[in-house]
Amino acid sequence: MSISRKLFLKEVAALTGLSAVSGDLFADGLFLAKPKMQLGFVTYLWGKDWDVPTIIKNCTDTHIHGVELRVEHAHKVMPGLNAAERQEVKKKFADSPVKIVGLGTNQQYDYPDQEKLKASIERTKEFIKLSADVGGSGVKVKPNALHKDVPVEKTLEQIGKSLHELAGYAADFGQQLRLEVHGEQTQELQNIKKIMEYADHKNAKICWNCNPQDLNGAGFQSNFDLVKQYFGDTIHVRELDRTDYPYKELIANLIKMKYKGWVLLECHTNPADKVKSMAEQRNVFDKMVV
Repeated sequence: MSISRKLFLKEVAALTGLSAVSGDLFADGLFLAKPKMQLGFVTYLWGKDWDVPTIIKNCTDTHIHGVELRVEHAHKVMPGLNAAERQEVKKKFADSPVKIVGLGTNQQYDYPDQEKLKASIERTKEFIKLSADVGGSGVKVKPNALHKDVPVEKTLEQIGKSLHELAGYAADFGQQLRLEVHGEQTQELQNIKKIMEYADHKNAKICWNCNPQDLNGAGFQSNFDLVKQYFGDTIHVRELDRTDYPYKELIANLIKMKYKGWVLLECHTNPADKVKSMAEQRNVFDKMVV
């Protein structure tokens, strides 16, 4: 075991209130096997102005081999692409070390207006087909809000039932439907859990989003445990060396549950040299998990 690995485990032990990491954890292989999770990148802010070749180059140069493409950004991977253009995007990624993890959309299902709800569901289906065509594995959507004139439970049920329909549709295209833990009130983990219970579909998953609300109530561990059964192939994180969120606890939990998905950098700062910052985050991640 490397020194950095040992130090990380000691830090995990300190954070969780343990005097030492139990020998049982080593015995059952939780910390012996190299974690399967991978570091990826979300183009939300740092990559919003890059076209596809630039995204591929910058991710390749920083050894970040997965990307969730945020729609409506400069890369222009949108449903308006024709068949040849979709194939071209797919080929560019296939010929590189970088994989399209999926598409990040703003589609939401909380609308009291049922026509808006229907339109968002249909638009999501277009993104699902697009993701399949360009080589992605899933589509990220949002809850997204509660409304003062609508009972909370009714909105949560509507979101969940919309996810159920879309999860079945996505499965037919080999795509995962990923609900981002998002929205001022809908990102509360109790609400997310209720939404997923209403969704009741094995292809409806959540995308953990590292929100301040994850620390509410009984705290991070309780909230994490509340919904970890619904985790999909993507998790969004900010800069992993920030001190306002328990990233070491998050990574320790992912290792313990043998998470095999993508930990995607969705950073919210605005560094002058974003490629340099990506490389720095690659280094932080490697020290955490190797």
